[in-house]
Amino acid sequence: MPSNVNVKSPSLESLQEATSLIQAGELVAFPTETVYGLGADATSDDAVTKIFAAKGRPSFNPLIVHLPDIETAKKYVEFNEKSIKLASLFWPGALTMVLPRKKNCPISKLASAGLDTLAVRIPANALALELLKQCGRPLAAPSANPSGQISPTRAEHVADGLGDKVGLILDGEACKIGVESTIVGFSGEDVVLLRPGGVTREQLEAACPSVTSPSADSKITSPGMLLSHYAPSCPVRLNANSKDADEAFLGFGREFDAISTVNLSVIGDLREATANLFSAFHLLDEQGYKSIAVAPIPEMGLGVAINDRLRRAAAPRD
Repeated sequence: MPSNVNVKSPSLESLQEATSLIQAGELVAFPTETVYGLGADATSDDAVTKIFAAKGRPSFNPLIVHLPDIETAKKYVEFNEKSIKLASLFWPGALTMVLPRKKNCPISKLASAGLDTLAVRIPANALALELLKQCGRPLAAPSANPSGQISPTRAEHVADGLGDKVGLILDGEACKIGVESTIVGFSGEDVVLLRPGGVTREQLEAACPSVTSPSADSKITSPGMLLSHYAPSCPVRLNANSKDADEAFLGFGREFDAISTVNLSVIGDLREATANLFSAFHLLDEQGYKSIAVAPIPEMGLGVAINDRLRRAAAPRD
């Protein structure tokens, strides 16, 4: 971890420092149950611009705005019947909803890339919620890593990726879920699954039977829709059953344990594999392999979110 980075454990003093930085328009990284977020005052154009600059993020890629409760969310976006139901079931939690901005919504248009919608969620992390309550600002907070690279699930990942571009990193230990939130939008009677994540499609369908996917040529209307994303520095090869020379092997299940450089879950548990995915990528990246081969992951439950991140990590890069 770089020596000039401001990393602090949760305390009254560190939360007060984080609050002061947010209110002064600076950046603070904080943990959620999904990944670490790079937070700034979502009502300030200048503060939101600092997020894009620190990450090197394209300005057409919207941000998720984190809020402390649904009553606060209703000040900024319009809810429909389905979104109210999903909020009652999954908030606080790993679900982001893309909803129409209210008239005169004070959140920066930069946070929604100029769109008339806004991606919002309530995190299920005590430290994140306390920060939101203390600073009294909605926080625009994408994952706290350089754009397109591996998402951070530990404070040291943030420090290594962004260095002193962040005013303060609140160290809340490892994120429990380990991949980003599920993102949904709404089209007529349908719930549109824009990005798989910590809430599974099966859970959504149990609540709202009509869950659809965006068309292949859909414009970017929410975070997480870029084709190449979540990528380590070396090429990634998917659905591999063996490894080549100078290649790391990311395994899943006992059958691959003997050849695995890292095994996401020896017992084949998708929840364990989800929590370990980005940490495993960080570890293999640090070890300097020329490429990473990944064992097949079942396309079910949280495996859908894992495979989504793997396909984006393996996608061709500009």
